[in-house]
Amino acid sequence: MFDTVCTIPLDHELFTQAIHPNEPIIAVGLASGHVQTFRLPPGESDADDVEDASLASKSGYGAIETAWKTKRHKGSCRSLAYGVDGAALYSTGTDGLVKVADTQTGIVTAKIAVPFDSLTNAVDSPSLLHALSPQTLLLATDSSALHIYDLRALGPTASPKPHQTHRPHDDFISSLTPLPATAASTSGFSKQWVSTGGTTLAVTDFRRGVMAKSENQEEELLCSAMVTGLGSRGTSVGEKVLVGGASGVLTLWERGVWDDQDDRIIIDRTPGGGESLDSLTMVPDGIGPVGGKIAAIGLGNGRIRFARIGPNNIVDEVRHDEFQNEGVIGLDFDVTGRMISGGGKMLKVWHEYIPGEGNSRRREREDEQEEEDEAPAKRPHESGSDASDDEEDAADASSDDDKPSKKRKKRKRNKGKQQQQKGHGILGFSGLV
Repeated sequence: MFDTVCTIPLDHELFTQAIHPNEPIIAVGLASGHVQTFRLPPGESDADDVEDASLASKSGYGAIETAWKTKRHKGSCRSLAYGVDGAALYSTGTDGLVKVADTQTGIVTAKIAVPFDSLTNAVDSPSLLHALSPQTLLLATDSSALHIYDLRALGPTASPKPHQTHRPHDDFISSLTPLPATAASTSGFSKQWVSTGGTTLAVTDFRRGVMAKSENQEEELLCSAMVTGLGSRGTSVGEKVLVGGASGVLTLWERGVWDDQDDRIIIDRTPGGGESLDSLTMVPDGIGPVGGKIAAIGLGNGRIRFARIGPNNIVDEVRHDEFQNEGVIGLDFDVTGRMISGGGKMLKVWHEYIPGEGNSRRREREDEQEEEDEAPAKRPHESGSDASDDEEDAADASSDDDKPSKKRKKRKRNKGKQQQQKGHGILGFSGLV
C-alpha cells in the first residue's frame, strides 16, 4: 500500500511525534528534551505555486526544512500536541512543565506547572497531551491523573490550575481518543473521550466526569483510534474504538458499549506472545488499493501492518526499521495523505504505492518473483536533514534521560546500536500528488 519516500535521521531517541492539522509539518519530541519541527514539501494540490510543486514531484526531489529546533525540557520530552487550529504546539516533559509555543517560530508563549503527585509530593511526569477543543487541553500523568485545563486562562506569566481532575484508571494513561461530537452538539467539538490505562478502557465526559470503565482485559492496553462509517446493523451504530494491546491483539469496542470488547483481530502471532501494538491510526479514505476502513498499526519490532475493519483481516505490511527492530511509537498521516512513522532515531515518510511507479525493495522482490526477466526498479537515495542544534534556553542545558519502566511497553527501547544516516536537507520524493 505504501512506499518509502525518505528517511529523516534524528540526533536522539524519539519519544513522541505530532502532525500539524492543516500544513505538512511534523514535530518530534526527543529523549534529550529537544523539540524539533520539520516542514515537508507541499502536495501538488496544496502548493501556492502548482507548477513548481508539480516539477518537484516529477523530478523526485523536494527540500525538507527544519523550521526550528530547541532544547525545550530538562529530561525527556514526553508528549506533543498541536492545537485544534495548529497555531500552537504544546509540549511536556519529565521536568513537570507544559510549554506552549508558536508553531511557526517555536517561541514559548505560556507555561503550565503540572501538579505534584499527591502521594509522593514529587514531579508527576506527564504521559500524554491532547487539545480537545480551542478552549480545552487534556493532560495525563504517570500517577493516572487526568487534568483538564481551560486554555483561556493561559498567559505569559500565569500557570493555571486544572479546571478538573479525574482518575479513570489505576495506572498511567497510555492513550486518549476523542469520541466524535453528536448531531446535537452546538460547538462541533467533542466533549467525551476514550482513554486506556493499565488493563482497562474508560470513557470520560468533560461535563460529567468518568462515565464508564471496562472490565479488566488481562493485558496492557497501549494505543487507540476511532473508526466511523462502518455498516450499522442491529444495535451497532457504525462506530467503533480500536485498541492495541501488549500481546499483538487489536480489540474492537462498539461505541456506547464499554463494559467489554466487541471483536478482536490478531495482528501478530509470534510464538510465546505477539509483539506489542505500540501505535495506531486510521488510513484516510481513498488511499490504497484496498477498499473499506483500513487501520495502520505500528508494532514493537519495527513492522507496520494494515488491517481491514469489517472483514477483520491483515491486508499488507511494511517495515519502519529494517535493522534494529525499534518499535514504531509514532504513526499518523499528514494533510497531504503521506504516512509518517517514527521510532528509534528516525522518521520515515511514505506515500501511496502506485503500480508501475513503486520503488520499494519489498515491491521489487515481489516483481522479481512474478517476472524473473524484468529488471527491478532502482530505489532512490534516502537522506535526511542535518539541522542546526541552536539552544533556546541556556537554563535548560542539563538533561536527565527518561528511563521507562519495563511495564511501559509503549516506551520500551531496544539497546542495540542504531545506524545513523547523514544528509543535506534534500530528499527524494517520487510520485507525490
